[in-house]
Formats: sequence, C-alpha cells, structure tokens
Amino acid sequence: MSRRCELTGKGPMSGNNVSHANNKTKRRFLPNLNNVTLQSETLGRGVKLRISAAALRSVDHCGGLDAFLAKAKNEDLSPNALKVKKEITKAQDAA
Repeated sequence: MSRRCELTGKGPMSGNNVSHANNKTKRRFLPNLNNVTLQSETLGRGVKLRISAAALRSVDHCGGLDAFLAKAKNEDLSPNALKVKKEITKAQDAA
C-alpha cells in the first residue's frame, strides 16, 4: 500500500533533520493518511478511501464526495477514485 492520498495525490516529501550542532541528516515527511468511508449521495452507498486529513477537510468544504470528485483533476486521482468518479457521472447522467 503506497503512502499516497487517493484524492489529492499528496505523497511523501524529503527534507533534513537539523540538530542543535547544525548537522543535517535526510528524513521523510509522510502525509497524514486515514482510512475513511465517504458517503456518495448519487450512488447511495459508502466508498472506502485512504486519504489525507487535508483532503478530508477539502471534501467537507466542497460539499461532499460527489462535488469534490466533479472538480478534481483526473491526474491527481487514484485508479480506485477514478472508477468511483466514473460511476457517479454515469449515475448523474442517467438520472
């Protein structure tokens, strides 16, 4: 399982630990990933995703998973999220 957000594409970053003596050693900054089940109003079911805490706040701000995926770029989404986005657009077109 990769350390990458399924909605925003946010992944690990690299940097330095800097000691009091100003010694620098490499380190990794990992995203704050959480396993969540987001409800889709269009599909009428929950969708399990591994997303960052910042992405969870963005989903709430946009008004839910359906609205967030409608605005999201396809390049940032994981294959699982792309599949859900396609299902939602298909269900919205049918209704």
